[in-house]
Amino acid sequence: MPMMSGKMMSSLLAAMLMVVVPRFNGVNAADKPHILFIVADDLGWNDVVWRDPTMHTPTLSRMARQGILLNSYYVQPLCSPSRSAFMSGYFPFHTGLQHRAIKPEQKAYLPANLTTLPQALKDLGYATHAVGKWHLGFCNWKYTPTFRGFDSFLGYYNAVEDYYTHMAGRGYDFRQDTAVDKDDAGKYSAYTFAERAQVLIGQHNTSQPLFLYLAFQSVHGPLEVPAVYENVFCGHIQNETRRTKCGMVAILDEAIANITGHLEDTGLIDNMLIVFTTDNGGPVWDAGNNWPLRGAKATMWEGGTRGTAFVYSKNLFQNKGTVHKGMMHAVDWFPTMMTAAGGSPPPGIDGVSQWESLTTGSPSPRSEFVYNMDAIEDGQKPAFHAAIRSGDWKLMQGPAGMGPAGIPYNGWYPVPGVDGEQEEFDESAVEDPGPDDYQLFNIKEDPTEHHDVKDKYPDVLAKMKARLAEWRQTMVPANFPENDPAANPEHYGGTWTPGWC
Repeated sequence: MPMMSGKMMSSLLAAMLMVVVPRFNGVNAADKPHILFIVADDLGWNDVVWRDPTMHTPTLSRMARQGILLNSYYVQPLCSPSRSAFMSGYFPFHTGLQHRAIKPEQKAYLPANLTTLPQALKDLGYATHAVGKWHLGFCNWKYTPTFRGFDSFLGYYNAVEDYYTHMAGRGYDFRQDTAVDKDDAGKYSAYTFAERAQVLIGQHNTSQPLFLYLAFQSVHGPLEVPAVYENVFCGHIQNETRRTKCGMVAILDEAIANITGHLEDTGLIDNMLIVFTTDNGGPVWDAGNNWPLRGAKATMWEGGTRGTAFVYSKNLFQNKGTVHKGMMHAVDWFPTMMTAAGGSPPPGIDGVSQWESLTTGSPSPRSEFVYNMDAIEDGQKPAFHAAIRSGDWKLMQGPAGMGPAGIPYNGWYPVPGVDGEQEEFDESAVEDPGPDDYQLFNIKEDPTEHHDVKDKYPDVLAKMKARLAEWRQTMVPANFPENDPAANPEHYGGTWTPGWC
């Protein structure tokens, strides 16, 4: 059924719920903006209508057009690393989460000694709620959302699951706070998450600032969506998988429309910062698209790391309706939100506050970042590979990454055409570099990474290699252990459950 009924349903639920107002140490909230932090899963550079006109994103387009579109914004190649950057303000190679994504049976997690964004905001008086995907570890309760600074949590711990049944492999994965939630089994997750967000908004005490972290499952695989979204909004797309992906993007857009509509009704939007970001580039093997950028999710090419994002506010920005071309990275959200809230981030983090740049249009304070660096040998990757950025220059050492089945995804992938007529990119046409090979690109002049210019600019190459060596000295070992049989959901009634590390 169409999602339009979600708003009415959430209002009914809100009326039935007892409103509980957390205590927050008497902090004056009058000048602190409410914050809605929306993360779309696996949304590619070219998966929105302002880049691919066949897609359906009217709400996102309006917000991006009336807000500030971030055109030089970067995330990590995969989801756990990006989420760790959002929550900690550190590059993943400084937290041990630089190697791929956390698997269900791994003792891997965002280190407990790090202050998280919701913890820091709570210290400033915020109510903090998490809805959706966590994917930052759950082998011990202390690594789960309500022990990392969130007042409440509705969602799942792992990387991927069925949109309706919430089965993640051999176990069920859906929680309300710490309790297993079976009530939402059978309902498409975008409905559930949007309704939960509306309930939280409806019951919120407006005298307290609100931080709502809304990490949608959409549009990660599996490719599942109620048929109405494909048929009504995406029927013009002839490629079957791309049509389904379009429907998944459309339901994400509608969910955000319902949530922002509820924010309007309650008045919270009048003093609110809304951040919208993807967590990595689109998976071209799963109908995501990053054209014309090179590469895909799981790679350090621009297509795997240059993120679709914008910020929106009705009253906080002087330069609404602009494109922000300054360099920004996922680690910057932590200090940026802290500055907006009148606080200071923990010392020593990698992120820098972009608040002044965003609110006034002044130059970005960031001039460099690390795409990733990784030193694990696992049969698919060499002993070391990395990429860094300094100004317009990008240096890559070793392979860019690896997608499913060991495919490197080093190419350029147009929007899928008609089923059976799409010409596949010949991966063998681009040689995969060895661990001691370097590539140098000028991203301003060559954003699609067609031209390796290391031979043309040997002095730049030398400087970039020296900077990479400096960064490498600060890298911590990746925490990517073997699977632990103690995690088996059979030990916990068929549910993925903390308590085994």
